[in-house]
Formats: sequence, C-alpha cells, structure tokens
Amino acid sequence: MSENLLRIEMLLGAPAMERLSRAHVAVFGLGGVGSWCAEALARSGVGALTLVDEDTVAASNLNRQVEALNSTLGESKAEAMARRVADIAPGCRVAARAERYEAARRAAFFPADWDYAADCIDLVSCKLDLIESAIGCGIPIISALGTGNKLDAGRLRISDIYGTDVCPLARVMRRELRRRGVERLTVVYSDEPPLSPSQPEAPPPGRRSVPGSAVWVPAAAGLLMAQHIVLAIAGAES
Repeated sequence: MSENLLRIEMLLGAPAMERLSRAHVAVFGLGGVGSWCAEALARSGVGALTLVDEDTVAASNLNRQVEALNSTLGESKAEAMARRVADIAPGCRVAARAERYEAARRAAFFPADWDYAADCIDLVSCKLDLIESAIGCGIPIISALGTGNKLDAGRLRISDIYGTDVCPLARVMRRELRRRGVERLTVVYSDEPPLSPSQPEAPPPGRRSVPGSAVWVPAAAGLLMAQHIVLAIAGAES
C-alpha cells in the first residue's frame, strides 16, 4: 500500500485502487469547477488524465481556480494544471490539451478510450456536443451546471438532468437534450436561486454578463464531480 494513497485505499480497498490506477479520465474545462475536479482525481489515484482548456490564467481566476497563481499568470491553464498534477502525483499520465472543444473539432477528440469524462465547459453548444459525442462512444459523462452567482455550496446536488430545478442552465440543457433524444445525464447542480451582482467589467464576446463567483461553490461542485467519477470507477457508487 503506497503511503501517498494510503488514506483513500483504507476506504476503497486495494482492488478499487488498482482499477483507478488503470483509469483514464478526461476533464473538459479547467476553471473554477474543472480545476478542482482534476486535482481531486489526481489525489485519488486516477492513473491518466486528459486536461482540456484553451484559455490562459488571468488575474480574475486567482480567487477560485486551482492552477491560478501569481506565478502562472498568462500561462496555458492546461499546461499549468498538468504541472500541478505532476507535482502531486508523479505517476499520473497527463495529456495537456490547450485547445477548445467544439463540434467543429470533435474528430480531434473522438473516438477516445476514456473511462469517464467530466464536462466543466461553460458554453451550452459545446457542452451539448461533448455530451452527445461521449454518449455515442459509450463513455460515461457527468456535467457541471451553473455555479456562478451563488454563495451556498450546501445546495449543490448530484442528480439526473431531468430531476433538476431552479438552475437556469439546467432548464436550457433539459430542453436541448430532449431535442437530441438524450434520455439521462448525471449532473452536479445547485437549487439556489442565482444572485444578480453588479457588472464591473464588460462581458466577453458571446456572453451577456460576467458571473460573480466565490471559491467554495465551484470548488465543491468540482469535488462532487470527482467523488462521483472515483466511486463509479472504483465500483463503490453510493
């Protein structure tokens, strides 16, 4: 029993840890949710990670994203996260992909041999295509819904998309997934009504506003996603 994974192996057992060591998980989006998900997967013994994000670390990321440090400002989020994973779990095989996932680039990602995928993408069109593509390839996937403009991490839940309420993004996703014939999807969502914060900065192209965010909400969502993935691979789903 290796010392760095001793405490989780005590809970899951050696056979489960062996399954995790052979597993390959892809994390799409390394922001406030995805970065914490990726780190938790690495700390839980997942043997291989593919980390996907086209963005670079900005000062506005420092309040909530794992790879965001003053020393990494301006760097690729995927590369910065990969280096962090290597420092935590040197045996983890990491592929850092500093690129955007979208329908036009689907062929660059699928088919794939991932054991699980974590959808932490913001844009609905990209989320929908990723979900459809993963399901079409038989890859289990869990999606993060809205965590911006929320303050109560205790209201996060793991649910099927069709059992969600309150969350505006969940409403859009339910409608679009029904149109595509997707009958079920595991998600992490919050039933906390979103706040309406002030807008001190102009939104980027394609966005109507910039959401406010406190570290504990997206971080908790990312940790819940990692919990679900690790327990599913380990065969210990609750």
